[in-house]
Amino acid sequence: MFVDLAKMEVEAGKGGDGIVAYRRELKVERGGPFGGSGGNGGSIIFIGDEGLSTLLDLKYKKELKGNPGEKGRNKGQTGACAEHTYVRVPVGTIIYDESTGRVIGDITAHEQEVVVCKGGRGGRGNMAFATGVLKCPDFCEKGEPGQKRMIRCELKILADCGLVGFPSVGKSTLIAAVSKARPKIAAYHFTTIVPNLGMVEVPDGRSFVMADLPGIIAGAHEGAGLGLQFLRHIERCRVIVHIIDMASIDGRDPYEDYVTILKELENYKMNLTKRPMILVANKMDDPQAKENLKEFKKKVHEPILEISAFTKTNLDELLYRIADTLAVTKEFSLFEEDEEEEVEYNFEETEPFFTIEKQSDGVYNVTGAKLKRLFDMTDFDSDYGRMRFARQLRTYGLDDALRKLGVQNGDSVRIFDFEFEFID
Repeated sequence: MFVDLAKMEVEAGKGGDGIVAYRRELKVERGGPFGGSGGNGGSIIFIGDEGLSTLLDLKYKKELKGNPGEKGRNKGQTGACAEHTYVRVPVGTIIYDESTGRVIGDITAHEQEVVVCKGGRGGRGNMAFATGVLKCPDFCEKGEPGQKRMIRCELKILADCGLVGFPSVGKSTLIAAVSKARPKIAAYHFTTIVPNLGMVEVPDGRSFVMADLPGIIAGAHEGAGLGLQFLRHIERCRVIVHIIDMASIDGRDPYEDYVTILKELENYKMNLTKRPMILVANKMDDPQAKENLKEFKKKVHEPILEISAFTKTNLDELLYRIADTLAVTKEFSLFEEDEEEEVEYNFEETEPFFTIEKQSDGVYNVTGAKLKRLFDMTDFDSDYGRMRFARQLRTYGLDDALRKLGVQNGDSVRIFDFEFEFID
């Protein structure tokens, strides 16, 4: 089963908690703190596999969680780091952050790795907080939560050239004639419902990958017919081979077909019309094709190559034309010019550390992703841990921000599950 789209929730492993422990050994005076730090949580890493051709394994997997790090140990020992979770996907897979629409990674090579969610850092044990002033801390740090996000995986096949055109114009017949691909061929529309790839060898020794793509109809860029399923796979093609049924066997006008396909390519977001296009008049073995071609040339003043995929007429010339065009055509970006600045290949966060909102009950509610990470890593069972958390909030400017909003002594402030009275 061919699947080229999958969505899932991904959460990396949490870092292990640090521990509070003390050194108690015979003849060792003032042993002091001896609690070790936790190990790092495991990341979620997608890796390209050229042996895969579908996202079926991810289609029905709604969530994926990484391995947590081990807690710290006594005697100052650090807990073991968790193993990373590797997910193998087909080469050609693009991974998006579903909430922002930004690209996390584009896998275009075998064994290429993309870190989708980074594991949390292990929390520090009380041994790490010992200083000349605080000689025996009784608090530790909890492990950092792993990154969590909703992702969308799209498979866009890797092919040098793609065959486009209306249903039943002979695309499958052509790829079967010039390669060892054996797509389904039948006398009805939408016989091809998934892309078919074929390795084509030119008589002079050159070779390239050809893609037989599902037929499109008017409104494909809006999802009509196979719509976006087709257009997604042509994005990586460097050359477009536009097949036109010049025999007009289904009663369609070849020129109207040509104009419709161009409009669909133009309306799609990837500016597909900027790619080199080779016009091919197919089914020229039919008697009506010659007359239709004369009328077509009166309206379209572009070079057009006459072939018959069924009788294999003039196919070598087509292959030479494709190979020559590929030789002078560079790769095209998969992103619009205004989208390239949004492509994200790192995990730097730009949101504010906290946001404050006054609730209807008069409580000032403080939230934020970075604040939540600090909150989750704080040991609230210890007085020193709570005091350290208060100092960190003051350092990040929370006290000043509350004062600017008019918070008075005795007003309630809520930070996630923790509510307290503000004292200036």
